[in-house]
Amino acid sequence: MTPISYDDFAKVEMRVGRIARAEAFDKARKPAYKLWIDFGELGQRKTSAQITTAYALEDLAGRLVIAVFNFPPKQIADFMSEVLVLGAEDEQGRIILLEPEREVPLGGRIY
Repeated sequence: MTPISYDDFAKVEMRVGRIARAEAFDKARKPAYKLWIDFGELGQRKTSAQITTAYALEDLAGRLVIAVFNFPPKQIADFMSEVLVLGAEDEQGRIILLEPEREVPLGGRIY
């Protein structure tokens, strides 16, 4: 991997949000959910996440997540994704959401 500078890293605006709503995303090519995430004073943003093997739909609302906030919107089927939720792959290949270990203000920046 090519090293990056701190200035490069600082360009990636990662923020804390809370999943306000989640729905099945039947039109996605790969199994996914539609998520509406509350970023506090920064407002609500939508995204699609391929996390169906690790999370039941009813377990997502209320969960804190970390998302890249300053990517340009991306059209996924008939849905506009506005942020990128971050996760790590486990031993089974499932994406596990990154989340703060305790409550922090919504919209807070990750450093």
